[in-house]
Amino acid sequence: MAASSTSSTKTEITLRLSEFEMPPMQDALIIGHKAPIGFEAAKRIADIISPNQYEAIKVQHPIIEAIVVRKSLMQMVDRDTLISIILEEGGKVANEATILKVQLSIVLCVSKTVEP
Repeated sequence: MAASSTSSTKTEITLRLSEFEMPPMQDALIIGHKAPIGFEAAKRIADIISPNQYEAIKVQHPIIEAIVVRKSLMQMVDRDTLISIILEEGGKVANEATILKVQLSIVLCVSKTVEP
């Protein structure tokens, strides 16, 4: 008799949002349209502090101009999905003058059931 198996994979994402402070880089930054630093400055800061570790992304959002995200996170979760989640949740607490640092926790949960 042949063995049968079932498999499921799910990804859990947890975000922590807090005020911007030094050191400025964590997992991501959310930058409002009227924040003290803009897209270009945030990009330069990321490149200076951690070269090749972050990607600055200009976004289309009513209050958020850009986000800066640790590249390794976008290797774990689809880039567009991650950006969408950050914008959705960050948009709930951000304002145009905001710079929020974001602490992300990504946990990949894999569950498999195998029948003999």
